[in-house]
Amino acid sequence: MKAYTITVNGVSYDVTVDEKGNVGSASAPAATPAAKPAAPIPAAAPVQKASAQGNISVTAPMPGKVLAVKVNVGDSVKSGTPVLVLEAMKMENDIVAPKDGKVVAIHVNVGDSVESGAVLVSLEG
Repeated sequence: MKAYTITVNGVSYDVTVDEKGNVGSASAPAATPAAKPAAPIPAAAPVQKASAQGNISVTAPMPGKVLAVKVNVGDSVKSGTPVLVLEAMKMENDIVAPKDGKVVAIHVNVGDSVESGAVLVSLEG
């Protein structure tokens, strides 16, 4: 029989295995302190490309990649008008204006990856 110490998720276990590969006994976890996992790195906030802030925000409903921006600063848009195309899970999704308004800032560029909830376009309505 051979004795081994195995660590699983920061908890050490003493295990005995016989030479034929049959599992022997496993003892209770040893009193080994578990290493603390590293703190998660916070996601970077979207870079705002214009100082103007509108009172209507068009946000990303899901994480994805910006394929096309269909509006320019100063354009007037109606509710339901596509403002950009977002690729998510290999599908192209039109992201539309939630209300009528005027585009005051575009916060993303074609090719940018965005997280769910990121502000894409600001409208003044």
